[in-house]
Amino acid sequence: MIIENQTQRGLRQSIDWKLIGCYLLLVIIGWLNIYASIHSSETTSILDFSTRSGKQFIWILTAIGLALLILFIIPPRWWEGFSPWIYAGVVFLLVAVIFLGVEVKGSKSWFEFGPVRFQPAEVSKISTALLLSTIMSQTGYKLTKPKDFFLTVAVIGLPMLVILAESETGSALVYFGFIFVLYMEGLSGWFLGAIGLIILLFITTLTLSPYSSIVILLGLLWLVNTFKSKKQFWRWLLIGGGVILLFSLLPWLWGLLTDAIQSRVDAAQNFIGPSLPGKDPHFRGEFLLRIEPVHLLLVSALASIPYFCIKAFRERSGALWLSIGVFIAGLLLIFSTDFIFDKVLQDHQRKRIEVLLGMKEDLSGVGYNVNQSMIAIGSGGLTGKGYMNGTQTAFGYVPEQSTDFIFCTVGEEWGFLGCLVVILLYVFLIVRIVLDADQCRESFTRIYGYCVAACIFMHLFINIGMTIGLMPVIGIPLPLLSYGGSSLWAFTVLIFIFIALYRQEKKYF
Repeated sequence: MIIENQTQRGLRQSIDWKLIGCYLLLVIIGWLNIYASIHSSETTSILDFSTRSGKQFIWILTAIGLALLILFIIPPRWWEGFSPWIYAGVVFLLVAVIFLGVEVKGSKSWFEFGPVRFQPAEVSKISTALLLSTIMSQTGYKLTKPKDFFLTVAVIGLPMLVILAESETGSALVYFGFIFVLYMEGLSGWFLGAIGLIILLFITTLTLSPYSSIVILLGLLWLVNTFKSKKQFWRWLLIGGGVILLFSLLPWLWGLLTDAIQSRVDAAQNFIGPSLPGKDPHFRGEFLLRIEPVHLLLVSALASIPYFCIKAFRERSGALWLSIGVFIAGLLLIFSTDFIFDKVLQDHQRKRIEVLLGMKEDLSGVGYNVNQSMIAIGSGGLTGKGYMNGTQTAFGYVPEQSTDFIFCTVGEEWGFLGCLVVILLYVFLIVRIVLDADQCRESFTRIYGYCVAACIFMHLFINIGMTIGLMPVIGIPLPLLSYGGSSLWAFTVLIFIFIALYRQEKKYF
């Protein structure tokens, strides 16, 4: 009897039941909304196994079975020891699915076994998180060492590149979440800034012009070096600020100059006739009409690089060397943006980005899903139309409403308050995992917890951003809510491995 009480007390104290409760709440909310999203005038039972809600119930039961298996049967240390083999096996499946899988909506990333489909990309997040945690928890590992850094990048990058080859862009984007894990483990914040800069330059080049992107790049580098330079703060501020202001006004000033030249050219042509333009002194400035402001900006910027290289060498300024490298890399990105957009991205991806950035409006084509999604969410108001009373949902205006756009059902039928509750549950889930991870003494458990939180956050951010028009439609499920066995199983395994590792540590500390 005493032994039994000790076992019960150990389970109660070592397992994070709040985390499990949050998981179960999200799964139940997802199941109810899947039923609402497929419900029509023909009333069917939520347990009708011929419908998605009935199938999801089976997936839920099997997911709970997996959770119990991970929590009570599989030794927690098994995950760390076998992580290289799990990773290798999943990468093999990722490659194999390209040749042996079936194509679903332009993405060849599914294995099909009769009525059951399996997507290795969902499992790859688990294998990557496990191996990443194993490597980064090794004695002597330092992210600042080139060998360790490139090994870490390779572990993250390999499955990501294979998934991109499957045209599964959404799943590949989730891998960027691992950067936050690296940041928590010592990666410089400048690396995160560099990623933000890449995204900013890509967007401004597409929506504005290469000239605008170069000015923004120079402006950001000027601000960074100004605030880092204590001795030459005012010099950087005044001279650099004046140069940036001049470049900002250059298109306008150059427009005035070329307009004046064009007027003189037109007047001279009217005076001496169109057959003698090259021989008249009035046409000496005509070549300026063929020069664009971006050419002047590039020549000025590139001509100043040798000066800053000499300055960085004399002052032994690592920050200045970094700025020069960032500027050159930024120029390469800016002038390769059109190639990436036109040649690398697929046609449907280009169209979605164009609609998202406001470059095109296509409410009946690629923009249809997002437009209907925003109508559904907006129509819910504060408290929603009531469960099973959503008109957008009932009449199927939003495609994929039980999978990628499940959040529309929440918004329409549960309203703003329902959306807020769901988002807060996710926030609680992520924060709770991070806090539990921070308490762990074992590096493997801590890092794995960060990986779990990062994966859930990226799915949450991309999916909800997609449904409200802030992200392109790239097909990514909402964790634990969206219909699908692969997704539910993957997130269940991902979360419960951490709960099992956390329980193992709490049993002894």
